[in-house]
Amino acid sequence: MDASTGIPMITVPSGQVTLSDRRTQQRWSVELAPYQLAVFPITQAQYAETTGRRPSTAHGDQLPVEGVSWWDAVRFCNALSHHDGLAPAYHLHADSITWDASADGYRLPTEAEWEHACRAGTTGPHYGPLDEIAWYRGNSQERIHDVGGKRPNPWGLHDMLGNVWDWCWDIYDAEVYGTYRVLRGGGWFDEPWSCRASVRRRSHPNLQLDDVGFRIARSIPR
Repeated sequence: MDASTGIPMITVPSGQVTLSDRRTQQRWSVELAPYQLAVFPITQAQYAETTGRRPSTAHGDQLPVEGVSWWDAVRFCNALSHHDGLAPAYHLHADSITWDASADGYRLPTEAEWEHACRAGTTGPHYGPLDEIAWYRGNSQERIHDVGGKRPNPWGLHDMLGNVWDWCWDIYDAEVYGTYRVLRGGGWFDEPWSCRASVRRRSHPNLQLDDVGFRIARSIPR
């Protein structure tokens, strides 16, 4: 657990992950160094404590924060870094952003980091039976649920599939979709097909949706 924030984080081991895109039929492999990832999506209470805002449509301290744009998520990461005396990972400009990979502050995971952590050494579409690990359309009663209510994956991460989609750092496909960013994990209103470790979705970085949240990561100094 991070001693400053009280946000539980685990160290994800190094490894290689192969990503794929159904639309383009492309596959690519990424080598990853160890990094830290939050055990749960950021909750409404954590978001409010850091930003003073409660943007979500459903209300509950332990519900994942939703109704947050990609820009909201990166600003949260910087605000939390400042609060904990860490170097912010992001430098924000009028209409652009740069990531300082040497910074020790909080950030969004890359989609390769996200998938590697989600799979946790497993090779199937899910890291366990979907009803046991995820809130999705078949069992959510079409609403969001408190974090940590389902079984974690083998590395101890909860809600990697279902409940809310996670914003990732990456641009989805700049040539076709411009600045749209990657979403991963599926949400409470999704069919089982969307709640798989390999599924990629995209959204405009300014868009705020009631099934999209985020979890934070940190780089580990080499």
